[in-house]
Amino acid sequence: MIDNYQHKGLRKKLVEEIAKRGIKNQNVLDAINKVPRHFFLSSDFENFAYKDKPFPIASGQTISQPYTVAFQTELLDVKKNDKILEIGTGSGYQTAILLELGAKVYTIERQRELFLESQKLLSSLGYKPYYFYGDGYLGQPAFSPYDKILITAAAPFIPEDLKKQLKIEGIIVVPVGTPDVQTMTVLKKITETEFTEEHFGNFVFVPLLQGKADSSFR
Repeated sequence: MIDNYQHKGLRKKLVEEIAKRGIKNQNVLDAINKVPRHFFLSSDFENFAYKDKPFPIASGQTISQPYTVAFQTELLDVKKNDKILEIGTGSGYQTAILLELGAKVYTIERQRELFLESQKLLSSLGYKPYYFYGDGYLGQPAFSPYDKILITAAAPFIPEDLKKQLKIEGIIVVPVGTPDVQTMTVLKKITETEFTEEHFGNFVFVPLLQGKADSSFR
């Protein structure tokens, strides 16, 4: 895998573009500038890797456009050593961004192919999240509570299991809505039973599905 001066120049332009669109957190912009997005795409799309657009990946999924990744990450307000549960590893690109910000990332993927491919890629790049193959709706209670939870797919509702795995004062960032359109939502846990909710515009994500795509795989 090669990350040459042209790639780096294109990343710099991409960062400038998403900053103009309103991303202000310099740490997030620096992470976008550092992670080679073209490593997370098929070679067929390498020439388009630094356009601010989503692209298809394996298993009928997509890699979100960089602005959306930056937007969710900025809302998550990542602090060094935050314990973050990521629902939907996908290509692993968002995982890499969180790790660049100094978070401890626990990431779940339900698609076997993506689980294996992202694990191999992230490891080859020196990233060390905790990987899980499973149902994102259930989270990973064995390692809870989490400071933050990031859901990278469209949820029809915020799963109760995930709310239970969040620390008091922790937040969940999730696109909530129908398959056609979702509202980016930030849920903050005030007490074990009380939450506040804020909304930050409409987006379109692939659906958050329940169960494992291949339940025979362990």
